Amino acid sequence: MVRKTKEEALVTRGNILDAAEHLFQAQGVSGTSLHDIAQAAGVTRGAVYWHFKDKGELFNAMIDRVCLPMEESTAALDRDDDPAPLAALREHMLAIFERIAADAQVQRVFEIATQKVEYGGELGAVRERHLQRRGDYQALLERTLRTAQRSGEIAADAPPPAQIAIGLHALLDGLIQNWMLDPKAFDLPAVGRRVLDVYLAGLRA
Repeated sequence: MVRKTKEEALVTRGNILDAAEHLFQAQGVSGTSLHDIAQAAGVTRGAVYWHFKDKGELFNAMIDRVCLPMEESTAALDRDDDPAPLAALREHMLAIFERIAADAQVQRVFEIATQKVEYGGELGAVRERHLQRRGDYQALLERTLRTAQRSGEIAADAPPPAQIAIGLHALLDGLIQNWMLDPKAFDLPAVGRRVLDVYLAGLRA
């Protein structure tokens, strides 16, 4: 009986997150109340509060649900003994372009995160989480680039790894956000591959 209750709770939590995704996309985060989400999910408002203390926590859980599978691939980058760190970095970033272009749920959540949210009030925690994610990812890129520098893959006169990491993150984020505004404008994986290869070629020794 306990196991069934836990399974039901997970289903309810998933239904709440599903409802939030679709409402946030349609109405914006600020324009959507927890009451709206509860109605769309077919649960009481109390059930929403049982799973999430506020809209900010619900929002972050929605982001985690689609980003965590993507972030699993970062483990392959965080290796001091990688013989070809730039190749690993390239494959990692290309996989992100492919995942976003192919996965409607990821597209929906990225659209919400970049176009449908206003930081402030109860969503202050969302901004903090966003900054933490950005900082963690840029730190990972910097560690990978330092490994590439030690292995001789990056030219001696290249900018410092911290600066290269900022540029790579801006490249990734900028392409995704521009594609999200109009997915028909260009092929994200194809253009992403070309732009990334040009950027990495400029770093190589």
